[in-house]
Amino acid sequence: MNKKIVTILLVSFLILSAIIIWLLYTLNYIPHRKYSNEVFNIKTYTSSMDKDNDGIDDQTDILNSVREYIKTNPKYKSKYYAGGYPDDEYGVCTDVVAFGLKGAGYDLMELVNEDIKNNRNNYNIDIIDKNIDFRRVQNLKIYFENNAISLTTDAYDIENWQGGDIVIFENHIGIVSNNRNRNGVTFIIHHANPLQKYYEEDILELREDIVGHYRIS
Repeated sequence: MNKKIVTILLVSFLILSAIIIWLLYTLNYIPHRKYSNEVFNIKTYTSSMDKDNDGIDDQTDILNSVREYIKTNPKYKSKYYAGGYPDDEYGVCTDVVAFGLKGAGYDLMELVNEDIKNNRNNYNIDIIDKNIDFRRVQNLKIYFENNAISLTTDAYDIENWQGGDIVIFENHIGIVSNNRNRNGVTFIIHHANPLQKYYEEDILELREDIVGHYRIS
């Protein structure tokens, strides 16, 4: 094998390796460096409310609770539960939000069910089912739009994204992390698919389908 062929093969290998590394990084299979609010001189938002009276403000409580939930390493699977909340090792994107809020004293199943019954015309629902309605992204979009503080959907308006916020995409939902990437854009704590390696990912800049950003009031 002559030197020219060896050089071509080596260059091809290096290019392919670089592409694979870039792809793995983009897909968050390679961890991204995390930065705090302090690095960007952003004041961490603290809620004036403490729904469950545990001495921790709601914003912090939601963030702490969602971190406790993902520590259980839920596997991705869409199932129906008679009690509403998953009681096994499985879950979907909406469960990240539901358990985050539940740990702060907000029973999303009850709240969404009450809102649907009181404002049914707002929801595209034929049959009300308390056990599943709060686990549908489109229902949560309507609920938070009418019952939470609506915030910017511009990912680069970094000061207005805070850990414990809720972000909704066209067919997905998650909790905003208190960690940021090198541009100051927040990581998102979410559960998207069975192949996802980490629950906290640097995805916000890649999404072009952000339809809502909310904060519990």
